[in-house]
Amino acid sequence: MPSDTPGPRNEGGFIETVKTIAWAVLIAVGIRSFLFEPFTIPSGSMVPTLLVGDFVFVSKYSYGYSRYSFPFGVVPIPDRVLKGEPSRGDVAVFRLPSNPSENYIKRLVGVPGDRIQVKGGILHVNGQAVHREPSEECRRRAAGAERDKTAYLETMPGNRRHCIFERTDRDDLDNTPEFVVPANHYFAMGDNRDNSVDSRYRAPDGSRPVGFIPAANLVGRAEIVWLSLDEDMRWFQFWRWPTGLRYGRMFSAID
Repeated sequence: MPSDTPGPRNEGGFIETVKTIAWAVLIAVGIRSFLFEPFTIPSGSMVPTLLVGDFVFVSKYSYGYSRYSFPFGVVPIPDRVLKGEPSRGDVAVFRLPSNPSENYIKRLVGVPGDRIQVKGGILHVNGQAVHREPSEECRRRAAGAERDKTAYLETMPGNRRHCIFERTDRDDLDNTPEFVVPANHYFAMGDNRDNSVDSRYRAPDGSRPVGFIPAANLVGRAEIVWLSLDEDMRWFQFWRWPTGLRYGRMFSAID
Protein backbone atom coordinates (compact mmCIF):
# COMPACT_ATOMS: atom_id res chain seq x y z
CA MET A 1 0.00 0.00 0.00
CA PRO A 2 1.46 3.45 -0.91
CA SER A 3 2.96 5.38 1.99
CA ASP A 4 2.85 9.13 2.54
CA THR A 5 6.16 9.00 4.42
CA PRO A 6 9.01 10.62 2.43
CA GLY A 7 11.66 8.13 1.52
CA PRO A 8 15.43 8.47 1.16
CA ARG A 9 15.08 9.76 -2.43
CA ASN A 10 12.94 12.69 -1.26
CA GLU A 11 15.40 13.53 1.51
CA GLY A 12 18.29 13.32 -0.95
CA GLY A 13 16.49 15.65 -3.36
CA PHE A 14 15.93 18.23 -0.63
CA ILE A 15 19.59 18.09 0.44
CA GLU A 16 20.75 18.50 -3.17
CA THR A 17 18.50 21.54 -3.56
CA VAL A 18 19.96 23.10 -0.43
CA LYS A 19 23.50 22.39 -1.68
CA THR A 20 22.71 23.96 -5.05
CA ILE A 21 21.34 27.11 -3.41
CA ALA A 22 24.33 27.30 -1.07
CA TRP A 23 26.79 27.01 -3.96
CA ALA A 24 24.89 29.65 -5.93
CA VAL A 25 25.05 32.04 -2.97
CA LEU A 26 28.76 31.38 -2.44
CA ILE A 27 29.53 31.98 -6.12
CA ALA A 28 27.49 35.21 -6.14
CA VAL A 29 29.22 36.46 -2.97
CA GLY A 30 32.61 35.50 -4.44
CA ILE A 31 31.98 37.41 -7.66
CA ARG A 32 30.68 40.42 -5.73
CA SER A 33 33.62 40.38 -3.31
CA PHE A 34 36.52 39.62 -5.65
CA LEU A 35 35.51 40.55 -9.20
CA PHE A 36 32.59 42.87 -9.92
CA GLU A 37 29.91 44.57 -7.85
CA PRO A 38 26.88 46.40 -9.29
CA PHE A 39 25.98 49.90 -8.14
CA THR A 40 23.15 52.30 -8.98
CA ILE A 41 23.72 56.02 -9.54
CA PRO A 42 21.32 57.84 -7.17
CA SER A 43 22.31 61.49 -7.74
CA GLY A 44 23.48 63.91 -10.42
CA SER A 45 26.93 64.64 -8.98
CA MET A 46 28.68 62.77 -11.82
CA VAL A 47 26.67 64.21 -14.74
CA PRO A 48 27.47 64.07 -17.66
CA THR A 49 29.64 60.96 -17.16
CA LEU A 50 27.02 59.13 -15.10
CA LEU A 51 23.31 59.90 -14.95
CA VAL A 52 20.67 59.16 -12.34
CA GLY A 53 19.30 55.75 -13.35
CA ASP A 54 22.61 54.35 -14.60
CA PHE A 55 23.65 50.93 -13.29
CA VAL A 56 27.40 50.36 -13.27
CA PHE A 57 29.78 47.49 -12.68
CA VAL A 58 32.74 48.22 -10.40
CA SER A 59 35.87 46.08 -10.61
CA LYS A 60 36.89 45.01 -7.11
CA TYR A 61 40.32 43.69 -8.10
CA SER A 62 41.57 46.98 -9.59
CA TYR A 63 42.72 48.44 -6.27
CA GLY A 64 43.13 45.27 -4.24
CA TYR A 65 40.95 44.36 -1.27
CA SER A 66 40.08 45.88 2.07
CA ARG A 67 37.41 45.12 4.66
CA TYR A 68 34.99 47.17 2.53
CA SER A 69 35.39 44.76 -0.36
CA PHE A 70 33.32 42.19 1.49
CA PRO A 71 29.66 42.19 2.55
CA PHE A 72 29.15 43.85 5.95
CA GLY A 73 32.93 44.32 6.31
CA VAL A 74 33.21 40.83 7.79
CA VAL A 75 36.88 40.33 6.82
CA PRO A 76 38.99 42.37 9.28
CA ILE A 77 41.68 43.61 6.86
CA PRO A 78 43.33 46.68 8.45
CA ASP A 79 44.47 48.31 5.18
CA ARG A 80 44.56 46.67 1.73
CA VAL A 81 45.93 43.42 0.33
CA LEU A 82 47.01 42.73 -3.27
CA LYS A 83 47.05 46.50 -3.51
CA GLY A 84 46.70 48.19 -6.91
CA GLU A 85 47.40 51.89 -7.36
CA PRO A 86 44.51 54.06 -8.57
CA SER A 87 45.31 56.41 -11.43
CA ARG A 88 44.53 60.10 -11.51
CA GLY A 89 41.24 60.39 -13.41
CA ASP A 90 39.70 57.06 -12.35
CA VAL A 91 36.00 57.01 -11.48
CA ALA A 92 35.91 55.16 -8.17
CA VAL A 93 33.42 53.92 -5.60
CA PHE A 94 34.54 54.45 -2.01
CA ARG A 95 33.16 54.37 1.51
CA LEU A 96 32.50 57.85 2.84
CA PRO A 97 35.22 58.60 5.43
CA SER A 98 32.76 60.30 7.80
CA ASN A 99 30.22 57.46 7.47
CA PRO A 100 31.74 54.20 6.16
CA SER A 101 28.31 52.59 5.78
CA GLU A 102 27.64 54.91 2.81
CA ASN A 103 29.03 54.44 -0.73
CA TYR A 104 30.06 57.43 -2.87
CA ILE A 105 31.18 57.55 -6.49
CA LYS A 106 33.46 60.35 -7.71
CA ARG A 107 36.48 60.96 -9.92
CA LEU A 108 39.91 60.70 -8.31
CA VAL A 109 41.68 63.91 -9.37
CA GLY A 110 44.48 63.80 -6.81
CA VAL A 111 46.83 60.98 -5.82
CA PRO A 112 49.23 60.93 -2.85
CA GLY A 113 51.56 63.93 -2.90
CA ASP A 114 49.50 65.98 -5.39
CA ARG A 115 48.67 69.62 -4.76
CA ILE A 116 45.04 70.24 -5.75
CA GLN A 117 43.32 73.60 -6.08
CA VAL A 118 40.36 75.05 -7.97
CA LYS A 119 40.75 78.65 -9.13
CA GLY A 120 38.00 80.40 -11.08
CA GLY A 121 36.38 77.04 -11.80
CA ILE A 122 39.59 75.60 -13.28
CA LEU A 123 41.14 72.55 -11.65
CA HIS A 124 44.86 72.91 -10.95
CA VAL A 125 47.08 69.89 -10.31
CA ASN A 126 50.55 70.56 -8.91
CA GLY A 127 50.33 74.21 -9.89
CA GLN A 128 49.30 73.57 -13.49
CA ALA A 129 45.85 74.44 -14.85
CA VAL A 130 44.01 71.45 -16.28
CA HIS A 131 42.92 72.21 -19.84
CA ARG A 132 39.22 72.21 -20.64
CA GLU A 133 37.28 73.09 -23.79
CA PRO A 134 33.54 73.35 -24.54
CA SER A 135 32.22 70.10 -25.99
CA GLU A 136 28.96 69.33 -27.78
CA GLU A 137 29.73 65.63 -27.54
CA CYS A 138 29.82 65.93 -23.74
CA ARG A 139 26.52 67.78 -23.91
CA ARG A 140 24.95 64.96 -25.93
CA ARG A 141 26.16 62.38 -23.40
CA ALA A 142 24.10 64.12 -20.74
CA ALA A 143 20.90 63.04 -22.52
CA GLY A 144 19.21 66.37 -21.82
CA ALA A 145 20.10 66.52 -18.12
CA GLU A 146 20.76 69.93 -16.54
CA ARG A 147 20.48 72.04 -19.67
CA ASP A 148 21.47 75.22 -17.80
CA LYS A 149 25.11 74.08 -17.55
CA THR A 150 28.08 74.22 -19.91
CA ALA A 151 29.70 70.93 -20.92
CA TYR A 152 33.48 70.75 -21.18
CA LEU A 153 36.02 68.14 -22.17
CA GLU A 154 38.74 68.16 -19.49
CA THR A 155 42.23 66.76 -20.12
CA MET A 156 44.05 65.58 -17.01
CA PRO A 157 47.82 65.23 -16.66
CA GLY A 158 48.74 62.08 -18.54
CA ASN A 159 46.27 63.04 -21.31
CA ARG A 160 43.24 61.31 -19.79
CA ARG A 161 40.09 63.03 -20.99
CA HIS A 162 36.59 63.13 -19.56
CA CYS A 163 33.47 65.30 -19.58
CA ILE A 164 32.47 67.77 -16.88
CA PHE A 165 29.60 70.19 -16.28
CA GLU A 166 29.88 73.76 -14.95
CA ARG A 167 27.00 76.11 -14.18
CA THR A 168 29.34 79.00 -13.44
CA ASP A 169 32.95 79.58 -12.45
CA ARG A 170 31.96 81.65 -9.43
CA ASP A 171 30.23 79.16 -7.13
CA ASP A 172 31.49 78.37 -3.63
CA LEU A 173 33.46 75.33 -4.82
CA ASP A 174 35.04 77.17 -7.77
CA ASN A 175 37.73 78.79 -5.61
CA THR A 176 39.40 76.65 -2.97
CA PRO A 177 42.55 76.64 -0.88
CA GLU A 178 45.34 74.37 -2.04
CA PHE A 179 45.00 70.82 -0.74
CA VAL A 180 48.08 68.60 -0.39
CA VAL A 181 47.02 64.95 -0.65
CA PRO A 182 48.56 62.89 2.20
CA ALA A 183 50.27 59.57 1.72
CA ASN A 184 47.89 56.67 1.22
CA HIS A 185 44.96 59.04 0.48
CA TYR A 186 43.13 60.42 -2.57
CA PHE A 187 41.25 63.57 -3.53
CA ALA A 188 37.92 63.20 -5.35
CA MET A 189 35.62 65.56 -7.25
CA GLY A 190 32.31 65.09 -9.02
CA ASP A 191 32.15 65.75 -12.75
CA ASN A 192 29.12 67.95 -12.09
CA ARG A 193 31.45 70.48 -10.53
CA ASP A 194 28.89 72.86 -9.02
CA ASN A 195 26.64 70.11 -7.69
CA SER A 196 28.85 67.67 -5.84
CA VAL A 197 29.63 66.99 -2.19
CA ASP A 198 33.24 65.91 -2.63
CA SER A 199 36.73 66.45 -1.23
CA ARG A 200 36.42 70.23 -1.73
CA TYR A 201 33.22 70.56 0.27
CA ARG A 202 33.07 72.03 3.76
CA ALA A 203 29.81 71.57 5.72
CA PRO A 204 28.22 74.51 7.58
CA ASP A 205 29.65 73.17 10.85
CA GLY A 206 33.16 73.34 9.38
CA SER A 207 33.59 69.58 8.92
CA ARG A 208 34.54 67.89 5.65
CA PRO A 209 32.33 64.79 5.23
CA VAL A 210 34.43 63.54 2.32
CA GLY A 211 37.84 65.18 2.66
CA PHE A 212 40.84 63.04 1.78
CA ILE A 213 39.85 59.44 1.04
CA PRO A 214 41.95 56.72 2.73
CA ALA A 215 43.10 53.98 0.38
CA ALA A 216 41.39 51.46 2.66
CA ASN A 217 38.01 53.07 1.85
CA LEU A 218 38.27 52.45 -1.90
CA VAL A 219 35.82 49.79 -3.07
CA GLY A 220 36.75 49.63 -6.75
CA ARG A 221 36.93 51.31 -10.15
CA ALA A 222 33.76 51.96 -12.15
CA GLU A 223 34.18 50.21 -15.49
CA ILE A 224 30.95 50.07 -17.48
CA VAL A 225 27.35 51.24 -17.59
CA TRP A 226 25.46 48.00 -18.14
CA LEU A 227 21.90 49.33 -17.76
CA SER A 228 20.42 52.83 -17.93
CA LEU A 229 16.85 53.82 -17.08
CA ASP A 230 15.00 57.10 -17.33
CA GLU A 231 15.41 59.07 -14.11
CA ASP A 232 11.77 58.62 -13.01
CA MET A 233 11.74 54.88 -13.72
CA ARG A 234 12.45 51.88 -11.47
CA TRP A 235 14.11 48.69 -12.66
CA PHE A 236 11.12 46.50 -11.74
CA GLN A 237 8.78 48.51 -14.01
CA PHE A 238 9.46 46.13 -16.87
CA TRP A 239 6.36 47.31 -18.74
CA ARG A 240 8.14 50.66 -19.26
CA TRP A 241 11.39 49.15 -20.53
CA PRO A 242 10.67 49.52 -24.28
CA THR A 243 10.50 53.31 -23.95
CA GLY A 244 12.26 53.89 -20.61
CA LEU A 245 15.66 52.36 -21.38
CA ARG A 246 18.45 54.70 -22.49
CA TYR A 247 19.78 52.24 -25.05
CA GLY A 248 22.67 54.45 -26.19
CA ARG A 249 24.24 54.36 -22.72
CA MET A 250 24.03 50.62 -22.15
CA PHE A 251 27.27 48.63 -22.20
CA SER A 252 29.33 51.79 -22.56
CA ALA A 253 32.78 52.10 -20.96
CA ILE A 254 33.23 54.80 -18.31
CA ASP A 255 35.87 57.38 -19.23
